[in-house]
Parts: sequence; C-alpha cells; structure tokens
Amino acid sequence: MESTSAATVGAPRRTRGARAQRREGGGNLGVPYIVRNIPTYDILGEESLQRIERTADRILAEVGIEFRDDAAVLDHWKRAGAKIDGVRVTFEPGMLKEIVRSAPSQFTQHARNPARSVEIGGRNVVFSPAYGSPFVMDLDKGRRYGTIEDFRNLVKLAQSSPWLHHSGGTICEPVDVPVNKRHLDMVYSHIKYSDRAFMGSITAEERAEDSIELARIVFGDDFVDENCVILGNVNVNSPLVWDGTMTKSLRAYARANQAAVIVPFILGGAMGPVTNAGAIAQSYAETLAGCALTQLERKGAPVIFGNFLSSMSLRSGSPTFGTPEPAIGSMVVGQLARRLGLPLRCAGNFSNSKRPDAQAMQEGVMSMLSAVHCGANFILHSAGFVDGLLAMSYEKFVMDTDFCGALHSYLAGVVVDDNALAMDAFLEVGPGSHFLGCDHTMRNYQTAFWDSALSDNEPFEKWVEQGETDMALRANRSWKKTLDEYEAPPLDVAIDEALVDYVARRKNSMPDAWY
Repeated sequence: MESTSAATVGAPRRTRGARAQRREGGGNLGVPYIVRNIPTYDILGEESLQRIERTADRILAEVGIEFRDDAAVLDHWKRAGAKIDGVRVTFEPGMLKEIVRSAPSQFTQHARNPARSVEIGGRNVVFSPAYGSPFVMDLDKGRRYGTIEDFRNLVKLAQSSPWLHHSGGTICEPVDVPVNKRHLDMVYSHIKYSDRAFMGSITAEERAEDSIELARIVFGDDFVDENCVILGNVNVNSPLVWDGTMTKSLRAYARANQAAVIVPFILGGAMGPVTNAGAIAQSYAETLAGCALTQLERKGAPVIFGNFLSSMSLRSGSPTFGTPEPAIGSMVVGQLARRLGLPLRCAGNFSNSKRPDAQAMQEGVMSMLSAVHCGANFILHSAGFVDGLLAMSYEKFVMDTDFCGALHSYLAGVVVDDNALAMDAFLEVGPGSHFLGCDHTMRNYQTAFWDSALSDNEPFEKWVEQGETDMALRANRSWKKTLDEYEAPPLDVAIDEALVDYVARRKNSMPDAWY
C-alpha cells in the first residue's frame, strides 16, 4: 500500500529558501519517490516484440539454463513441469510467464522512517546510488581501494541528497573488513546512517540471511514476514547459467518475503550476442527464469525484473558503458517488462570515464535518460558510477545527484492549467513589454524552475573573480561540506544496541576470511 506521506512530482514545489536548504544538505526535503507524469517511450511494435519473446522461448526450450545449485532447485523445476537433464533445465513456451503471474506488479519497500518508504512498480521511479565498486576516488586522494569509512561517507551523502530515494547496497566494497564479515558492517551502516530503504548482501546464503535478520531487528519478525523491507540484487552468470551462490541468496530473500532484483549482465560480444535483439532475448530468458524461481520458493514474493545491457570495444575487448546501443535496448526491455506486469530495474548512470569529466556526464546522461524513458521503477547506479563500475567517485556522486534533481522536474512533465497558461500575464503585460515584474511572475518565480546546486550561471567576469572553478571542483567542495555538517537520523537506542550485539556475536562466531 502506498505510503500516506508519498508525494508526486506534480505536487507544488518548495520555495527558493527550501531549495537553498537542499543545496546545503539541510532539511532533506525531497519526496520519498517520484510518480512519473510523462509516458514511457515504446520503440517496437507488436510483431517485433513477439519475435523477441518467441526467440527467448526457443532459448529456454531448446538450449535451456543451467542451475548449479543443490537438489532443491531442480526439485522446484521438476514439480513445476520443466525438463531436467543434469543441471540443465528446459522450459515449455509460456511456462515461466504463467509462474510469474503470482508476483506483485507493485509493492512497497518500507523504510525505518515511514515517510521514506518507496513504492516500486507502476508509474513510480526510485533513484538509488551505484553499487559494487571495489575502488573509490576523489580529487584529493585519487583512486584507491574502498574502506568502511568510504562506505559510511557515501551512505551519508546519499541520505543527505533530496534527489535520491534509496540508501542502496554495496555502495563501495570496504576491503579493510574481512570478506565474510563486511556485509554486517555494511547493512548496519545503512540502518545507522540512513533512514531510507536499503539493500542487503547476496554474496552467500548466510550473508543474505544475516541481512534479513538485521532487518527483522529493526522492523520486527511479523512485519518482515508480511512486508518488503530489504532488497537483494542477484546476478545471472551470463550466458545461461544460474550458479548456486546467487540462487541460494535469491531463495533466501524470497523465503523471507523480501524482494530479489534479478539481473543478467550482458556484455555484448562476450556474455551475449553483439546484436541488440539477440542480447535482449537472452537477458529476457535469464531474468524470467530467476523471477519464476522466486515464485516457486514463495508464491507472491515481491521480485524486480532487472536488466543490465552493455557493449564492448571490439578492437580491445574492453567493456564500454554509456553507449547508445544498450541505451536504446533498454527501451525494449521496458516494453517487455510491462507486458509481464513486473516492476523493472534497468539502466542507470553509467560511464567508463576515469574522472568526473565531460565523458562521465555525456555517457551518464545517455544511459540515465534511457532508464527514465524505458519506464524503470528502481534505478540502481543513479549516482557515482565511473571507470566501468570499478570505482565510485565522490565528485561524480554529487554531480549525479544534482542531475537526478533535474530529472525530478523532467519527469513532472508539463502542467496545463489556468496558472500555467498565464493568460492573466499576457493581459497585464501586453505587446512590447516584459514579464519580469508582473503579478504572474511574482507568484511563480520561487517555484518555476529547478535550481541546480552545482551549475555556474553567473557572468563570465564573476566566474573568473570566484576562481574559475569547474563543476568537479564545486562538487568536491560540496561533498566535503555535506559530510562536515552531517547528522545521522534518529535511531531507537534499544534497536541500535540489538543491532550492535547481533553484529558482534556473528563476527565472533567465525574467523576472519579475506577471500
């Protein structure tokens, strides 16, 4: 059920004073999620969509997918009517579509602050930070391995932005914490330093279960059993392999009635065909199988249909991100997800640039607009992604969240009412005059336009006097100021103590493992 505090992008905007608060990171006055007021962009007709679906059906029926898990997964498929040959499973056309009908088309992910709960599916759009980078970088220290301090910093920056809606998951990999224990610190950091919805670990079944248990401490066992409070982002081993690590985590989330985000990573020319239609058919087949498995584990469990198309440089073999082919392919993925009636995670703010520069923003805008127009409901990688997802940039994180602010206004569409049509202004101003001081302008000037926190719109001379800064340097100053002034949202003392105790007991129960 939609949070009663949720607001649409079409609601009256804040005043200029409130926008100033947002720029400084104070007040955090953003809406909990966006309700889009513009349509999705459908690029393929019915015949082409059916051809892609039929090709996916042939892949599933004639090639199949390997499930390298324990016997329980194969038993699930056998009971559902699939054909089993070793670990390879094949499916009759239409079988998986029928299974996923039990998944909700829209669901609420509850946050510990109810005003921050997000609605995933339908016309709703949720922006979440980038995920999974082993490195971080900034203009002062350059590129380096991520630490738990960096992880906490990025959670704080996400919490401080009014333009993001979700705390995310593995915002960076804290390599200074043992591999088998860092998930505990990451999930605790999301809960401690943010009051928004968050993601848990998926790197082992017990880590997924730890993540869910920490959520139970916050929300209570009964509430978690009946409501989604945590997401797990699980990846297919493309092409056409689901390994046991991912399916065990997928099943752990589904068992607990929590949402798995099912995502193949199709690197065109390596893990999938170089042609868009073939890669889309493959990803559709892989994702559909993962979504169906969640329903076999627990019928009615929430699940998100995910996709990650990317290209590669066929001269060097290097992955490329933010390129036009995956961007336009995302439009088709959106059409296919809507035909299934499943919430969609697709595209994001991707870049291969090694710095927060023009390449980073060019590629990021290309891919982020594809996410917006394809109808993605949960947009992971909305902020910070550089170096082909090998690094999180502090500066680009701030630049991207600023761009997310622009997208709030973009998704609001065009309001057409008496005030917006401004006939009273035309009657007052008449020919040959100006609108600067008319009543209509004075009534609307505080809310008329989105106001960037980072762009420089001053005259050239003033820009020179103020040090000739570019956006990256302004972003550098912004994230430092935000962290200096950051205050964690309130957290019940008893809940915090219970979380700390659980983390300590779990850490003490096992030796450190660094691989």
